[in-house]
Amino acid sequence: MHVGRRIGVRVGRSGRDASVRIVAGEWGGRRIQAPPGRATRPTTDRVRESWMSAVSPYLDGARVLDLFAGSGALGLEALSRGAASAVFVENGPPALKVLRANVDTLGAAGRAEIVRVDAIRYVAGLEAGAFDVAFADPPYAEGFAAALLDAFAAVPFAGLLCVEHGRADAVPDLPGARTRRYGDTCLTFVPAPE
Repeated sequence: MHVGRRIGVRVGRSGRDASVRIVAGEWGGRRIQAPPGRATRPTTDRVRESWMSAVSPYLDGARVLDLFAGSGALGLEALSRGAASAVFVENGPPALKVLRANVDTLGAAGRAEIVRVDAIRYVAGLEAGAFDVAFADPPYAEGFAAALLDAFAAVPFAGLLCVEHGRADAVPDLPGARTRRYGDTCLTFVPAPE
């Protein structure tokens, strides 16, 4: 892994990502912190920009869900681009600490809710249409992407679900789903059935 080559991600002295840039919108160009260690893999600017371009028609005034939130970059990017509110679901204590600091740094506390719980358990308790847009950036190769897509197939908890996963991750083929590939990273977009 060549973390120093990732666009928009600053690398600290230890070789570990130190910050992530908000790409556009209200907070465009501002930097937020990434969780320490290698347990959290920040989404690169290129992939995040593609993600946001694909969902931009849905963001104005949207209720956004950011699962496996890590630094909160996806939900904060959505807020920066006009989403009304975001719920960040994260279970790791180091990531939660950074996520809370990032929300405070950007002054987003009034539009953000942080929930400490397992993401799969969280979505199991949601009703259909609870959110307009849901982002999920789970760890690769652990089955979380497939579990989220299966949960969405059972109860479409958002108008649009967007999941980042590894190219080698097996994911179900859901109606209307489309996948974009960026090297070993894939983004799968699934609209709720009408």
